[in-house]
Amino acid sequence: MNDNLFSTFAERMNLRLDKTFIETPEGRDYTYAQALALSSQLAGALQALGVAPGDRVAVQVDKSPEAILLYLACLRMGGVYLPLNTGYTASEIGYFLGDAEPALFVCRPDSLNDAQKIAKETGCPVVETLGTEADGSLMEKAAIAKPFEGVEPRAGDDLAAILYTSGTTGRSKGAMLTHGNLGSNARSLTEAWRFTESDRLIHALPIFHTHGLFVACNVILMAGGSLYFLPRFDADAIIEAMPRGTSLMGVPTFYTRLLQDDRLNADLVANMRLFTSGSAPLTADTHREFEKRTGHAILERYGMTETNMNTSNPYDGDRIAGTVGLPLPGVEVRITDADTHAPVPDGDIGMLEVRGPNVFKGYWRMPEKTREELLEDGFFVTGDLATRDERGYIQIVGRDKDLVISGGFNVYPKEVEQIIDEMEGVVESAVIGVPHPDFGEGVTAVVVPAPGASLSEEQIIGALSDKLARYKQPKRVFFVDSLPRNTMGKVQKNQLRETYKAIYQDG
Repeated sequence: MNDNLFSTFAERMNLRLDKTFIETPEGRDYTYAQALALSSQLAGALQALGVAPGDRVAVQVDKSPEAILLYLACLRMGGVYLPLNTGYTASEIGYFLGDAEPALFVCRPDSLNDAQKIAKETGCPVVETLGTEADGSLMEKAAIAKPFEGVEPRAGDDLAAILYTSGTTGRSKGAMLTHGNLGSNARSLTEAWRFTESDRLIHALPIFHTHGLFVACNVILMAGGSLYFLPRFDADAIIEAMPRGTSLMGVPTFYTRLLQDDRLNADLVANMRLFTSGSAPLTADTHREFEKRTGHAILERYGMTETNMNTSNPYDGDRIAGTVGLPLPGVEVRITDADTHAPVPDGDIGMLEVRGPNVFKGYWRMPEKTREELLEDGFFVTGDLATRDERGYIQIVGRDKDLVISGGFNVYPKEVEQIIDEMEGVVESAVIGVPHPDFGEGVTAVVVPAPGASLSEEQIIGALSDKLARYKQPKRVFFVDSLPRNTMGKVQKNQLRETYKAIYQDG
């Protein structure tokens, strides 16, 4: 038996060869038959370039159908796919190439000179290019390569991909994901979210990240559906696509921006059956307003690079705003004391740990870090603080590293942010801890006011005085036009801590 994930995909692709797999607004589409054929050509090109089973293929290219087919080709011939954020700088790419030691680096055509220089410095033997119009040297080589029409035998525990974590503190870690990890999660999500070959998923996410690559693309391949492939989030393009779409996977900013458009209403989304959100917390206000406007309750779920998806609000049943739902089939969740790993009672805040076939194999060439976070009993320490209610729904309170310890008391930023966010005139907020001479850390709020709103530091602090214990109340409040975010919409609190680190230095 071949546990190569591509083998599973190919079975489904062969059942519907004439069906469209990827559509683009420009009409550059691929049927499943064409996708199989080009994956075969690209797999042959990889082999001709010296890539062997188990070798890493690093890829930093703009979003295109061909980039997805390169991912499939890499799986097909047994390579290990290594997607890299398109925003990474040359020095960052140097770290990844030096650490992963790929046999091939695929870059944008206009980045070739820099890429060749970095490859030479890091010992990467081959550099090829891939553009957004089916162009680039890799496509030229694929056109003349001997096709690899088989599927390289792989065990479920063999590596399929390495994804580097965002690295908000310290150097990025390469999460090693196996064919079994990706396959089990795709099956679980396809079932949990009721995906079928009738689905047409509007895809506006980046494809260098778990969400856009493994959740969206793998689920559609598992179900035999279609992808409507947008290069990036564009409210006009998504609104235009909704009458023919069935589902949208997004991040919270997708939904807040769509809500700013008067065209969003129940008639527009009459053909849509599912909206999901992840990668960053969705506010209860956004959840309520979207349901009011469209009749759809956004389905929020929870996952991470190391595990793919872990929990989800139910397809049938209550989708509770502010929670990430229940464990997916086959996934175990426990909330523990961070020091002892002993479970805490429901309702208490603790460290979220997960175990299941979706959990990664470990960190690339970091055995000590792997032992620290992947426990002997198979549970992975996520670094997220959470609580579970009496119905089993999980709520993420914040990252362990974002916990503020002020005067010896624990302050969970999410608790403070939720109250600030509900205030009139507030769009959103972020609560951080920065060095304080008396309290160790001072609770500090960074607030984005609504356009035209007149808010003051005194107003915010005053409004919290009867809602939170004194030690939880911000000692300072700052106002900004927007919060710093990464490409997946997560607020970069490390940047805020750096910006405001000296505000209490004089006491």
